[in-house]
Amino acid sequence: MVEILKIREHAELGAKAAAWFHEKWEIPIEAYAESIEACLERKEAVPQWYVAMKEGRIVGGIGVIQNDFHNRKDLEPNICAVYVEENCRCQGIAGRMLQFVCDDMETYGIGTLYLVTDHTSFYERYGWEFLCMVQGDNEPDLTRMYVRKQ
Repeated sequence: MVEILKIREHAELGAKAAAWFHEKWEIPIEAYAESIEACLERKEAVPQWYVAMKEGRIVGGIGVIQNDFHNRKDLEPNICAVYVEENCRCQGIAGRMLQFVCDDMETYGIGTLYLVTDHTSFYERYGWEFLCMVQGDNEPDLTRMYVRKQ
């Protein structure tokens, strides 16, 4: 059984989650720790972080930040760092996390979310629509931007 948890309600998972996200995305652990700390300190909608737990370990994670390092600063907030451990894929965990986050953001009055990805059909399965191509910070190629409206 996989349970999706809000880090803001489980501060004890903050450091563990920061290390897990760092390991998956190779972004400095300090960046995740700082964003997770902001999630815990502020009672605002963004940033937010979530983990999928199975038998006491993190098997998936997802975040919400203002901008996921792209040039379209007007398209916010952004889902980021979506990841499910390889041995737990194809079990619907990513879809559940995406819906969980959309529902949670709606409690803050945020009905439109964006995400950038290189995937070309994955997010459509979960109600996301291709919006446009965006330029990633310090990246030569354009990346796909998706939108989801509740």
